[in-house]
Amino acid sequence: MRKSRKNVVILGIIEDIIKRSHRDNSKMWREIARRLSRSASRSAEVNISRIARYTSESDVVAVPGKVLGSGIINHKVTVAAYAFSKKAREKIMNSGGECLSLTELAGRIPEGKGIRIME
Repeated sequence: MRKSRKNVVILGIIEDIIKRSHRDNSKMWREIARRLSRSASRSAEVNISRIARYTSESDVVAVPGKVLGSGIINHKVTVAAYAFSKKAREKIMNSGGECLSLTELAGRIPEGKGIRIME
C-alpha cells in the first residue's frame, strides 16, 4: 500500500512546483516535487555537515524535506527546503548563506539549472 502526504501545506507546495515545472519545462522541479511527495517516513533530513561537505562557495542546494543543525558550515551557500530547524537556519545565516522555501527558489531559478538536490 502506497502512503502519500496528507498535509495540505506540503500538497500546496507540490502543486505549485509542478505547475511551475510544466510552465517552464523544467525536469529539475518535477523531480523535486516527486521527492517531496514521498511519505513522511521517507522524507529527506539533511544535516548542515552534509551540506558543508558536498558544496562549495555560492552553491545552490534544494532539500525536499528538512534541514537539521548538526555540524558546522563555514562557506556561503543558498539552501531551499520545506523546513529548517532553528539551529540550521542560524548556522546558514551566520556563514553568510541564505535560507529559502522551495517555492521561493522556484521563482528565482525557474529552469532549475545549477541546483543540487540533497537527501
